[in-house]
Amino acid sequence: MRCNSGTVSRHGRYVLYWMIAQRRLGYNFALQRAAELARELNKPLLVLEALRCGYPWACDRIHRFIIDGMAEREGTPGYWPYIEPVPDAGKGLLVALSKSACAVVTDAYPCFFLPHMVRTAGQKLEVILEAVDSNGLLPLSISDRTWPSAYAFRRFMQKSLRACLAQTPLAHPMELAKAAGESLIDDKLPRHWPRAQLRRVRLEELPIDHSVAPTLQGGSTPASARLQRFLRTGLGRYTEGRNEIDDNPASGLSPYLHFGQIGTHEVLERLARTEGWEPSRLGQRATGKRAGFWGMSEGAEAFLDQIVTWRELGYHFCTREEHYDRFESLPLWAQKTLTEHASDKRKTLYNLAEFDSASTHDPLWNAAQRQLRRDGVMHNYLRMLWGKKILEWTASPQEALQVMIELNNRYALDGRDPNSYSGIFWCLGRFDRPWGPTRPVFGSVRYMSSESTARKIDVRSYLARYGV
Repeated sequence: MRCNSGTVSRHGRYVLYWMIAQRRLGYNFALQRAAELARELNKPLLVLEALRCGYPWACDRIHRFIIDGMAEREGTPGYWPYIEPVPDAGKGLLVALSKSACAVVTDAYPCFFLPHMVRTAGQKLEVILEAVDSNGLLPLSISDRTWPSAYAFRRFMQKSLRACLAQTPLAHPMELAKAAGESLIDDKLPRHWPRAQLRRVRLEELPIDHSVAPTLQGGSTPASARLQRFLRTGLGRYTEGRNEIDDNPASGLSPYLHFGQIGTHEVLERLARTEGWEPSRLGQRATGKRAGFWGMSEGAEAFLDQIVTWRELGYHFCTREEHYDRFESLPLWAQKTLTEHASDKRKTLYNLAEFDSASTHDPLWNAAQRQLRRDGVMHNYLRMLWGKKILEWTASPQEALQVMIELNNRYALDGRDPNSYSGIFWCLGRFDRPWGPTRPVFGSVRYMSSESTARKIDVRSYLARYGV
């Protein structure tokens, strides 16, 4: 996708890939496009990966996860990492590098501040800026509408997937082009924007939130190890054990997918090898059913329904709905029923600070919030309960939405993501349908309770771990 009216400059000294969302060197269409262009022009390829410190919810947890991934690429020829020491210190870096570039290629990403950042950059660059989609199996441009439910999107995906899989990204796209040497970069750049010494970065010296501590190690290597462990020990138990508390078989890939440290094409390729699968086994009919289309084992199909159907449903929604993070983006039936019941009496009300500190009367909700704060992730099933209870314990659905967004984006490693917003808004009716009976506060939005949750899954060990 062209982001400005600039043209390719054949007098430039390199092709620049501005890595902002797909933070990996493999299975990356954007990086591949930049490498192909560099080879076509017979120019080196330069990769810029910069990390701001003034983004919303900037903290040690997010910074460390990203820097872990950057450190894996340290020493890669043609790779230029930059970490901003104070807000706005990095202003001008992209423009300066673009002045010596034939073209700039970046990542298309439909969420958070990235779309605005790319649009703004496009207005400042004289050479062409292209944004390339490497978010999932289905290109974001493949449809021109939003989908009201997972069933509707799944049916569309089943119609479209075979053609999409005919083009897959290369495992090692940088091999297509020669890397840019440091001598190609203007002498003045290192003085203003020095190459980051990634293994020496001291988070405590950066102006970010130090109260949200690092948890998981980031990077493509840990992502690959998690995927391998899941394929070996979790896949066969995924269908029946996904909601278990102890020895949960979930993949744990969500943070790595969010930061682009692993991509869906690589996940599918490795899953296919495990299953002895090839695309010819895809179903011929688009039924919209969760099972039977892929021609894989039960666990593999359930896993793919999460990582393809549900994840990409959110990405396509955010692409088409500019105000994806507002109450008004809910389906009309949900807006209507929540508005009609907005003045219903609440038995209990909590403010943001009380939610944040896990100070409610509900031990199970408190445990879920403590897991989010401590680990940066939350158990899949309890994440739904967490959102439903916030709706029940706030003065309005709009306030509930803001509390969920704030807590999720502050603490969750996979927050600030289309899939994450899907989870938050599902609690208010997005991608769902009306449910009966009509209840106070919820209206016809699906209801959940801690008591019913405790009957479905054994939460005793969870409460022992996160209850204090």
